[in-house]
Amino acid sequence: MFNYHHKSLEQVVLGLHFKNPIGLGAGFDKNADLVKTLPKIGFGFSEHGSFTGEPCEGNAKPRLWRLPKSESIVVNYGLKNDGAEIIARRMQKQLKEGKFSIPLGINIAKTNCEATSDDEIGIADYAKAYKAFLAVGDYYTVNISCPNAFGGQPFTDGKRLDKLLTVLDNYYIEGKPVFLKISPDLTRDQIDDIIEVCDKHKVDGYICTNLTKPRDKSRIRDEKVPEIGGLSGKLVEHLANDLIKYIYKKTKGEKVIIGLGGVFTAEDAYKKIKLGATLIQLVTGMIFGGPQTISDINRGLVKLLRKDGYANVSEAVGVDNKL
Repeated sequence: MFNYHHKSLEQVVLGLHFKNPIGLGAGFDKNADLVKTLPKIGFGFSEHGSFTGEPCEGNAKPRLWRLPKSESIVVNYGLKNDGAEIIARRMQKQLKEGKFSIPLGINIAKTNCEATSDDEIGIADYAKAYKAFLAVGDYYTVNISCPNAFGGQPFTDGKRLDKLLTVLDNYYIEGKPVFLKISPDLTRDQIDDIIEVCDKHKVDGYICTNLTKPRDKSRIRDEKVPEIGGLSGKLVEHLANDLIKYIYKKTKGEKVIIGLGGVFTAEDAYKKIKLGATLIQLVTGMIFGGPQTISDINRGLVKLLRKDGYANVSEAVGVDNKL
């Protein structure tokens, strides 16, 4: 039921060994309380946070709602966390007690407050969070796409993103990759600008995607949906898949893509892989399906790979998205 393993799921990606491609997405373990628990239920890697430069209480309650008919969740936490320095010290203590058994992702964002709406202060806040985890993380994700924070998503603008990445480049460590987490609600021109900027900086890949804000009434099955917050789960799946497909082609398969959004089954994960995702993350699928979901997906992936004649999951990356 838990911790299923098979050789065909193992990969070395950007110098890191993944025993399987299924990871926990950021947003679930906001304070890194589950670092030692997550490997035991079958994850191949885990991403924690988002962590911000300063402690943050997040948005006012209520800030989380289930949409069971739509297999989705409305999230309006607003980057609640204890702050990068406090969490990093806690994780360093855990690390002294024994090495983490799967690759550990650190997701950083700017503190959800009015002050960080100033670009210089916001960039310094990102940098503070990044620096706090230099001795802890195996990879880092720069989250520029939280839909529930004060001031919106300023660093989706190419010029502002360039300023942010120029500063963060100073802390880049070889062997510790950096990803950019992208909103599913951006235009293709905005995505093109982001990719152009990232090509000039130390960005190894993209996470597709974060939560979506627009309420597509044709897809929502639940009657009552809060107007605030971002949507996860099945309501973002088609947007995530479209963005994976687009970025894989745009980058000619040269950047690593982590697919996130609406993964409940092996078939869901496999679709993202065949569109161009090397690794997969989930949150909502586990919340609805339970902790055995991870091993169910991995077991199902092995069957799908065998059916298609692939000896390793890496062989299936992008096969339905010809360059």
